Amino acid sequence: MKSRILIFAGSIRKGSLHRGLAMEAAARLTAAGADATFADLRDYPMPLYDGDLEAGQGLPAAAKAFKELVRQHDAIVIASPEYNGSFTALLKNTIDWISRPEAGEPSLAVFRGKLAGIMSVSPGPAGGGRGLRHLRELLEMIGVTVIPEQLAIARGSQAFDSQGRLGRPEDTEAMRTLVAGLSQTLEKRTTVTA
Repeated sequence: MKSRILIFAGSIRKGSLHRGLAMEAAARLTAAGADATFADLRDYPMPLYDGDLEAGQGLPAAAKAFKELVRQHDAIVIASPEYNGSFTALLKNTIDWISRPEAGEPSLAVFRGKLAGIMSVSPGPAGGGRGLRHLRELLEMIGVTVIPEQLAIARGSQAFDSQGRLGRPEDTEAMRTLVAGLSQTLEKRTTVTA
């Protein structure tokens, strides 16, 4: 059975480089034999996390829908922008909402046993690596296993060709390494549980 992988960006800006990066990852994972799904967080608008809102109304419909989408996949791949040295408020808010347990559900159940790949692109020389460090720490704290391979693309405004695909050999090779790392880890997990 094919591994199911959910790919999304921590940005909803239409021209976001991270959206393009996420879509390219989805295409490459599909080509590698995975059942890859691209999701746009614009389709899952959530209010800022508010414990009173949760207590009074439960999880918002969009949070429930995205939580169910994450639950249905074996792994996630996140293309995360770096804002002021960390990941975006949008991404943190999404994780905060879907981490909330519903009736009869253990804490952080949607993340337990999940595998993740993380990537970023930045106009600067570090490629968003500082934000990825924070994202890795958060994901591992909530029970997600983040593969060691990650993608941090520097000088992002020059990284994509006219079709919106990665154009530089070093970036395409780094993407290939991330896809291979995720695919191999998922395959090992499947073999162990079979």
